Amino acid sequence: MQRMIRWVDAEGQVGIGIELEEEGRFFRIMGTDDPFRVLHGEAFEVDPVPIVPLDRYSLELGSGLTLLPPLDPPEVWCAGVTYERSLDARMEESVGNRDVYADVYRSARPELFLKDAAGRRTVGPGDTIGIRGDSVWNVPEPEIGLVLGRNGKILGYTIGNDVSSREIEAANPLYLTQAKVFAGGCAIGPAVYAPPRAPHGFQIVMRISDADGDVIYEDRTTTAQMTRSFDELISWLTRDNPIALGTVLLTGTGLVPPDDISLTAGHWVEIHVPEIGTLVNPVAFASTLI
Repeated sequence: MQRMIRWVDAEGQVGIGIELEEEGRFFRIMGTDDPFRVLHGEAFEVDPVPIVPLDRYSLELGSGLTLLPPLDPPEVWCAGVTYERSLDARMEESVGNRDVYADVYRSARPELFLKDAAGRRTVGPGDTIGIRGDSVWNVPEPEIGLVLGRNGKILGYTIGNDVSSREIEAANPLYLTQAKVFAGGCAIGPAVYAPPRAPHGFQIVMRISDADGDVIYEDRTTTAQMTRSFDELISWLTRDNPIALGTVLLTGTGLVPPDDISLTAGHWVEIHVPEIGTLVNPVAFASTLI
């Protein structure tokens, strides 16, 4: 298996598809709608008729099928300041609190925080992400998400968007939760990538477009620029902390838009990772999503 996706049909039935040898051809798993059983490698029959997405990157489906988040994580955790670019941005925006971010960047202990629980604030591909109405400086944060087993084993990789208010976090580090946790403040998808061997790294591309479809920001980075490894972050997350099967750990961002760019209602965010696909979400105020 390479990638796994989930969908719901017109009758409300949830299905799971896996990509086998040929890219872009997904085969429905018969006998379960539990993504974790699939990620754990249980053997299932597959429907021999493939489902081919309308778009090879966003994985948008036809035939009355609507793409869902590839799983419903019981919790989503995030790591912060894992790229030098993220450190630079935090220090630029936080004039009075620069030492806080410099210290955590150099420290053995990483920044970790709970982004969501029970999926109350997490949306999937094509769904609307939220921005805070009490902030004028809101940004997407594209990240690689690790899908974890009960003991912290990596079951697969997905794309995550840790939508954040830079204004609120800059005002005071103790406002971190309010800067990070709100309706529609997290997105994951469109697939879980589960290769037979651990990948060497990922390239991440992000594009922000306005309501007219004009690109106002585009940049890329790679996980090779991370200052902490995936295993290191997992070891800290699971230290004295029970995590449930299917927990997703977002591993930090290396892409920070310029200070004059802020998400607003009507914008679109696209995050592309070649092995996983493209996570596409429109933007609205969080208050409209409650």
